Amino acid sequence: MTALRQPSFEETTEALPREALRTKPIGLPGLSEPAVMRHYVKLSQKNFSIDTGMYPLGSCTMKFNPRLNEAMARLPGFAEIHPLQPQSTVQGALKALHVLGESLMTCSGMGGVCLTGAAGSHGELTGLMCIRQAHIHNGEDDKRRVVLCPTSAHGTNPASAAISGYKVRNVELNPDGSVNLDDLRQHLSKGDVAAFMLTNPSTIGMFEPKCAEMAEMVHAAGAYFYMDGANFNAIMGRVKPADLGIDVMHFNLHKTFSTPHGGGGPGSGPIVMTSELAQFAPVPKVMRRGEGFQLVEEPDEKCLGRVKGFHGQMGVCIRALAYIMSMGEEGLKMASGDAVLNANYILARLKGVLSPAFPGRLCMHECLFSDDYLKDTGVTTLDMAKALIDEGYHPPTMYFPLVVHGALLVEPSESEGKESLDAFCDIMTKLVERVKQGHVDYFKQCPVHAPIRRCDETAAAVNPILKYENPK
Repeated sequence: MTALRQPSFEETTEALPREALRTKPIGLPGLSEPAVMRHYVKLSQKNFSIDTGMYPLGSCTMKFNPRLNEAMARLPGFAEIHPLQPQSTVQGALKALHVLGESLMTCSGMGGVCLTGAAGSHGELTGLMCIRQAHIHNGEDDKRRVVLCPTSAHGTNPASAAISGYKVRNVELNPDGSVNLDDLRQHLSKGDVAAFMLTNPSTIGMFEPKCAEMAEMVHAAGAYFYMDGANFNAIMGRVKPADLGIDVMHFNLHKTFSTPHGGGGPGSGPIVMTSELAQFAPVPKVMRRGEGFQLVEEPDEKCLGRVKGFHGQMGVCIRALAYIMSMGEEGLKMASGDAVLNANYILARLKGVLSPAFPGRLCMHECLFSDDYLKDTGVTTLDMAKALIDEGYHPPTMYFPLVVHGALLVEPSESEGKESLDAFCDIMTKLVERVKQGHVDYFKQCPVHAPIRRCDETAAAVNPILKYENPK
């Protein structure tokens, strides 16, 4: 056997121009491998994670994600395939996507599915593009140039509508947070509405009780009814959007069906739609062909074309399928029930401590508080959030939704037990007691024990430090 020869410096650099070669050391520290490993482990221990504590972010569903789903997503037949492989070599992966699509249609009662959405907002955009394609095919696109959004909608709803080329009009809310049907009816009467977008349950954590009635009004006006399904984890297994008259909706697989959410990804926003709208859905589509499966990539004359380079986010899709198959119909129904139960338990325990944004109404999967309880104290919602960090909690969502002043949006998710809910409520009660005792300076200094003290998030967002500078 011939011994391997170490290539010379000249051989390894001959393809590079001389001016690109380093002439002096770059200043990297000389460290052992254990030292490097310990450095990064210590950094990770400074981060907050769902493995170390409750993550009550409202509207984001930061829940525990079973490790089984991670293991399935990492199987070589899913994790190591290439999107340009011959379809005959990825039949198992195509079958998994097909089964996921059928499962989502079953959950929603819809007749069509498209898995290519890269995130919830991208799913919204894709759904609206299907609606516009339908109006183009029906010869009404020039006439219908408006999308209606309640003021309780997710912020991405009007953004997706604007990107799709529509004008956006807001629909007002009733005092209890529900959509004002008279205002909706007035907007629909103008004859220029392409679609009505409803987040249900809404961003204020409430289910819209007149959803089916809204659908009748929207369809009578010749428009389509879009539902933002980002909060589907509150109703899965209990309500099928098709039964409410919904024409198209997106799922946030990374919220409802497992995948760790937050930090910018990964995400996946497949859409489900009526059989009528399914003909306008983008390619690629997974179709059953005899005993096998085919990824159809060529659009027909009605299809709106392609909205993404490849077919969805494979890892997120597999995690979602593993979650659905392991939970089953009864498990999914139990999960949504537990999510609603947990949120209402927190609301019941804290309604005399904090200020419920809409007193007298039960919530769905998240409960919303205003800052009325902080009035004239000198303490703000931000101060409370910073104090929670010192208590070992990631803060809930702050100042969102915008329809509630000083909002604090709490979502415990279905994966937290009563002990953790009680501990969180006890800490909130203790902090409010300190507010009433006048400890303003304490709240203005928090967090004291966190790795990074109180920072100016606004300045950090406007002037981010994107390049490492070696301290001299």
